[in-house]
Amino acid sequence: MRTEIGLGLQSDKPAGTYARLARSAEAAGFDVLTVFGDLMYQPPIFPLLEMAGATSRVRLGPACLNPFSMAPYEIAGQIASLDLASHGRAYLGLARGTWLGAVGLDQPRPLTALAETAEVVARLLRGDRSSYEGRVHRLAADTVLRYERQRPSVPLLIGAWGAQGAALAGRIADEIKVGGSANPDMVPVIRERLRAGADRAGRPVDDIGIVLGAVTVVDTDGEAARAKARTEVAMYLAVVADLDPTVELPEGLVAEVAALVDAGRDEEAGKLIPDDVLDRFAFSGAPEQVAAQAQKLIDAGVRRVEFGTPHGLTDDRGVELLGAEVLPLLSR
Repeated sequence: MRTEIGLGLQSDKPAGTYARLARSAEAAGFDVLTVFGDLMYQPPIFPLLEMAGATSRVRLGPACLNPFSMAPYEIAGQIASLDLASHGRAYLGLARGTWLGAVGLDQPRPLTALAETAEVVARLLRGDRSSYEGRVHRLAADTVLRYERQRPSVPLLIGAWGAQGAALAGRIADEIKVGGSANPDMVPVIRERLRAGADRAGRPVDDIGIVLGAVTVVDTDGEAARAKARTEVAMYLAVVADLDPTVELPEGLVAEVAALVDAGRDEEAGKLIPDDVLDRFAFSGAPEQVAAQAQKLIDAGVRRVEFGTPHGLTDDRGVELLGAEVLPLLSR
């Protein structure tokens, strides 16, 4: 199966920017456009609908929505609307969500909430009129979406690193996304974690696509690109470092980087990140360097490589270089 290459976009741009980037990405040969669902950024549905109208081929979806800040019926409505607008190119990404304590939201029983959200969305998309009684969510009989849907189902992606989240993806999802990783050594780890759920559901584990995505900075000035990537990675290293069991970090690095970031000294924090650590958590450098990193993931068996924001020293230049000089170097 051909490996997909995608772009992951932060929803922080003016209206019109998303359409321009989407047209460029589709023309360059990208397969998937993702919009992140990070706290306090624009809701992903806005850029996704703009990009749907500007494209005709690429798949589109949020990665990820969560069941604590948005009710399942609302998730179903948004993804049904995106599928209509894109004429059947939507996918749905779900995850437990991050930093929701900042807006006063608890996250009880996150795996149950995710599984039941996926079930409620699936029932609403296919027009199932039966009642549903879950532990967290429920539907009364005859609760249906009151408009035609483009399709009775859309592909489901679960965002997760851990064993339990991966097992859930193995049971119910089409894809699992490991966000913040460019590490090929994580691919067999995730595949084994998927297997527990896939075996339980009687599914071949290879039916579930593995997606790895991370901060990407590409430029003909490779050193400038890597310097910017270091600053970007510094801001989330403390979140992802402990999630990767294959990486051994220098003692005290995470604490030192986190302290500098907390003090607003992001660039200084990034300078502490060694090359080998940077390459585990970001794609960065000149086009041939970024292509070599992506090729290692392809060779490891990922279903999709996702190049995340900011893409380059500027968005437009990064997307241009990824399409013109990175994609042609990939064997997939």
